[in-house]
Amino acid sequence: MRSSTALPVAAVAAVAAAVHGAVALRYGWHPDEFYYVVSGQHLAWGYFDHPPLVPLLARMAALGGLPGLRLLAIAAHVGCIVLAALLAAEFGGRRVAQVITAGAVAASPLFMGAGMFFGTTLVDQLVWIAVLLLVTRALRVGTVLAWLPAGAVAGIGLEAKQTVALLLVGIGVGLAMFRRDALRTAGPWLAAVLAAALAAPNLIWNATHGWPSLQFAQAMSVRMGGPWGSLTQLPVLLLLYAGPLLVLLWVIGVRWLVSPAGREYRWVLVVPVVVLILCVVTGGRGYYAGPVLAALFAAGAVYVETEGPDWAPQAWAAALVASFVGAAVFCLPVLPAATGAAQTLRQVNPIPLETYGWPQLVDQVAAAASSLPADVPIFTSNYGEASALTILGPAAGINRPVVSGDSSFAAWGPPPGSADTVLCVGRFPIAKMTQYWEHVEYVTSIRFPDGVRNGESNAKIYLCTQPWGSWDAMWPRMRHSSGVAY
Repeated sequence: MRSSTALPVAAVAAVAAAVHGAVALRYGWHPDEFYYVVSGQHLAWGYFDHPPLVPLLARMAALGGLPGLRLLAIAAHVGCIVLAALLAAEFGGRRVAQVITAGAVAASPLFMGAGMFFGTTLVDQLVWIAVLLLVTRALRVGTVLAWLPAGAVAGIGLEAKQTVALLLVGIGVGLAMFRRDALRTAGPWLAAVLAAALAAPNLIWNATHGWPSLQFAQAMSVRMGGPWGSLTQLPVLLLLYAGPLLVLLWVIGVRWLVSPAGREYRWVLVVPVVVLILCVVTGGRGYYAGPVLAALFAAGAVYVETEGPDWAPQAWAAALVASFVGAAVFCLPVLPAATGAAQTLRQVNPIPLETYGWPQLVDQVAAAASSLPADVPIFTSNYGEASALTILGPAAGINRPVVSGDSSFAAWGPPPGSADTVLCVGRFPIAKMTQYWEHVEYVTSIRFPDGVRNGESNAKIYLCTQPWGSWDAMWPRMRHSSGVAY
């Protein structure tokens, strides 16, 4: 990237980083961030719902507290912006195309929303764009060694999220259809071997633990409503997640890829088609396919630069600014949590408010537990509650076992001792709890300041006694995924 182009791309990235940084600590932790940090404290080559890389990174970043996690998230989002601009350059785009591409990734709700907190989705986006960039570069360079970086990044990415496999299948099909010449060389195959070798530790872990990742994928598919549920999400992905003002950009990106000017890169067009089909067939979430939008943005930006009218760059600059402002309000904790506008936005995008109120929840649980013996454990309905109490609990005076039957917490097992007296926290139906304890006493409900409501607003605290069995006897029935069983 030439300096004349690097400066405006850097400016776009700097604006995005500044906006993220300005509101990064406005509410607080996301439950997934708590969960990844706790997972990182149980080092393993895999977990029920994710590979090991993100928990390891989260554990290290959390040494700096929440600011450390959010700095890592901002860095990853900036990485997506810069890599997408470089992908536009590989497509032959010059300054205008690269800046438009960078602006589109910065302003797209899909990418901005993922950059709000550190997690697997954000790292997945970074890996997908990097792999697309490196494969495009390898095809241009034409040497065997040029393929190895793509294989290395793909393999590392598979240790962050298995959905990278969808991208690799899409790339393979695209190359088979439009770049069979590349498949006749050793480069792609060596890259595939390298990716498989780097992904092997997590695959071996899965095989020796009964393939929990497949169990998680099946649970997600059931929750999504199977293939039909995934199919209904596609319009949301292509329109809302991409950004309403950016739909035209990916549409003209498709147009450019099917035109003679984009013939060399036509294999890229196959990737989103294959990935979307795989997402639907497997019942996956629509946003799994989202990172491929960066490639379509890049292709559309090249079209704007090379074939668009003279006024197109100015028009797209205005559209990108408007989209960026709208996405910031929609995706980030910009609005005060207690306002009606924030509560209204929660109906469409609940994620920002999911980061609100965790210290208050922990304090209320600490107050309820303060009169109980130190060996009385806390049992929660989901991993977010359990992780928040694990991370924030000691500072609030909670120094007792905290467990859950949710996701990886289930694999870490029940607490020591008996289940004679347990403080239960979360969204438990009474009928569910009475399957495990004969006496269930309501203690209090979780309340947030100023009447703010989010996913934990229905959480309650119960004191449960007289169990129907030991922890070992009840634990297999308490296991579930992401709290949905309750």
